[in-house]
Amino acid sequence: MPLEPAIADVLRMLADSGAPPMSQGTPPEARAAMRFMTVDLRDPAHLAQVGSVEDVTVPGGDGPVPARIYRPATPGPHPTVVFFHGGGFVIGDLDTHDDHTRLICRDVDAVVVSVDYRLAPEIPFPGGYEDCLAATLWAVEHVTELGGDASRVAVAGDSAGGNLSAAVTIGARDRGIRLAAQLLIYPAVDVADTDEHPSRAENAEGFFLTEADMRWFGDHYVPDPTRRSDPYASVLRHPDLTGLPPAVVATAEYDPLRDEGEAFAAALEKAGVPVVARRFDGLIHGFFGLPHVSPAAAEACRVLCADLKALLEPSAG
Repeated sequence: MPLEPAIADVLRMLADSGAPPMSQGTPPEARAAMRFMTVDLRDPAHLAQVGSVEDVTVPGGDGPVPARIYRPATPGPHPTVVFFHGGGFVIGDLDTHDDHTRLICRDVDAVVVSVDYRLAPEIPFPGGYEDCLAATLWAVEHVTELGGDASRVAVAGDSAGGNLSAAVTIGARDRGIRLAAQLLIYPAVDVADTDEHPSRAENAEGFFLTEADMRWFGDHYVPDPTRRSDPYASVLRHPDLTGLPPAVVATAEYDPLRDEGEAFAAALEKAGVPVVARRFDGLIHGFFGLPHVSPAAAEACRVLCADLKALLEPSAG
């Protein structure tokens, strides 16, 4: 279907801004640009209201990393969702995704632990993954202090964060820990240089995330091309996806990552994992951060939070 009109307006605004492509700049420049588009331009009135917000540190792969805990305004016990932000493993932080985590906290009625994992190129793969796994294992160990229900610990993330979420479920499984659910929002699950996913060519330009951006991110996250098929970098290529928690996998029609996300949903289903796979037509990569400007994005966010909430209901097991 055509681009949703509000999304088309956003894309025109970005095109008219004259900003250089992210792939032509440096990581610090890209980080500053992302913070400008999210934190600096954000209207606080659009943020979901939650019970409390607390900045903390949690264990990472090589020492403590910053994190932020969001608690609902409702009485517990609550499920706990460990959230990993997107940004191609290179950009993004706790502040750029404050809107995402508040929305999940409120609409899923869950405690959310947002993890500020170390970024590439300063810390390439597997540093970010190791931080996210360590933080999740900490959340499982401290669930009584967090949400209070050990049977309802999930992971969630957008884009690169979807990759990290999926990888963490595998790492947790291999340590004898089965998480309750995973929410993968337009996940980047194949960082290998490949022509296997037609949406990368179909949506290569003009829809916010570009093919050149993805290659730029991959070059920073896994600088050695021979390692890009590592199953914890490209989780779509993991040989064993059995025994993983139920998944909600979201894709967008006009996203270069669409086909690999849908291929991962299919691979999970083939491995016997319960999957809710949703493609949101008319939307682009990044829609989870656009509910205040796009009615279609707002509805997509509502649906995805409802899907995750359903998986985390006590009766869902």
